Amino acid sequence: MKKYVLDLEVRSVERINEKYSLLRLTHEESLPEMEPGQFVEVRVDGSQSTFLRRPISINFVDREANELWLLVAAIGDGTRHIVSVKQGDTLNCVLPLGRGFTMPQKSSDKVLLVGGGVGVAPLLYMGAEMKRHGIEPTFLLGARKAADLLEMDLFNKYGRVCVTTEDGSEGEKGFVTNHSVLGEHFDMIATCGPKPMMVNVAKYAAKVGVECEASLENMMACGVGACLCCVEKTTEGNLCVCKEGPVFNIKKLLWHL
Repeated sequence: MKKYVLDLEVRSVERINEKYSLLRLTHEESLPEMEPGQFVEVRVDGSQSTFLRRPISINFVDREANELWLLVAAIGDGTRHIVSVKQGDTLNCVLPLGRGFTMPQKSSDKVLLVGGGVGVAPLLYMGAEMKRHGIEPTFLLGARKAADLLEMDLFNKYGRVCVTTEDGSEGEKGFVTNHSVLGEHFDMIATCGPKPMMVNVAKYAAKVGVECEASLENMMACGVGACLCCVEKTTEGNLCVCKEGPVFNIKKLLWHL
């Protein structure tokens, strides 16, 4: 898939809570094709300490509005600078990068999309694309507390939403792998979020014999496999997550075994 370096205009910035912001970006020309699970590399301007681009998952692509959505967690100097932009500002982005999720082929397939924290971001676009192809997913979203759940109104537009919170303030109490929905049959699972969560989801999928893909969140500085800082040990040797992933079938990964 062809890659582009584009100056994207900030159409809006929505502060979701003290940590997360939703950026809606657009361009004077039609945005390129992007797949769920791919990401963009955003140049950080105005920072004295951030020299490398920051990888951000594609949260959603609104074709009618010609918008790319980025759900950004402000956890460091780089991401804090990114979310400080204002309407009308410009963000320089390299996109689309990486390998995305595998789209199910049959409308009868039952698919579970499991996310936690900012890892829910790529699952919204995945769910929207699935529904566009006539497949309604089940979302299983986890957070520490109800206030940490993100974009719930949007997820509910595209499928059934199941929730866990560690404090029991929303949905079932506990972790995603404790949710009762896992008693149902699924043909495919896709997951993104904290590594301990993904490891447990992958172990569950392997145990019940369900195909599963995980989107890794290794630090990806260049996005094209040149800097080698995102290397992951796999059954095929060391692979660059930014180029060969970030989405991998769990059968290739060693950490869930």
